[in-house]
Amino acid sequence: MAQKNNDYTVIFQDENFVVLNKRSGILIAADRYNPDAPRLDLIAQEEFGKLYAVHRIDKDTSGLIIYAKTLEAQRELSMQFEKRQVHKTYHALVYGHPLWETLKVDLPLQPDGDARHKTVVNKKFGKPSVTDFRLIGTCGPYSWIEAKPLTGRTHQIRVHLSSNGLSIVCDPLYSGNQKPVRLSEIKKKWNGDEFEERPLLSRLALHAYKIEIAHPVTKEIMTFTAPYPKDMDATRKQLAKIFGVDPINEIEK
Repeated sequence: MAQKNNDYTVIFQDENFVVLNKRSGILIAADRYNPDAPRLDLIAQEEFGKLYAVHRIDKDTSGLIIYAKTLEAQRELSMQFEKRQVHKTYHALVYGHPLWETLKVDLPLQPDGDARHKTVVNKKFGKPSVTDFRLIGTCGPYSWIEAKPLTGRTHQIRVHLSSNGLSIVCDPLYSGNQKPVRLSEIKKKWNGDEFEERPLLSRLALHAYKIEIAHPVTKEIMTFTAPYPKDMDATRKQLAKIFGVDPINEIEK
């Protein structure tokens, strides 16, 4: 039971669908490159019964994922994603400081575009892909970015940032810099033991924070928010304490 609770928490459920907040590092459905990897849909089915995927988020991304409980709900919810009627908001911690306050990236993407299965910008064969970015604030060597993808391509946010010279902290595919976030490197008067120090964050710093969707039966507009996982929240709190920028409080003002 404890393992299950490490993989996800329940944000909402009724007889039609369920909204989960997933951990980083777990697939949300079958993956042809890694058929034996742990899958959230199979783990969550132990609690909810048969679940049907309606959209995807990357294995390494944490945050909101929706599953339908019935085929009717799956059809209705999937259609909303296809028609781009769902509003998604992600938070990312990136290296460096963008020179813009807002940025719209409209670059066609081709998933599985190279030997490492990376998504690549391809103006001839790529599918239309659009993301709206907003700079939340800078924190020493880092910046918090809000991303609103208008399409749902694999690795879209990561590639659109990368194509504009920014990489998400600890991105194993699109960043040359794999350094985890350490308190000793951002806090001036740090008195810990560098050999004992555990990183604040050592995985992809991308979180599916908010989603707005119409209920598949009642059509009521519903908004769900996923609290940051422990590692990302510890990073948020330390950066807010040191640099005065907090992506969550900033939004709630």
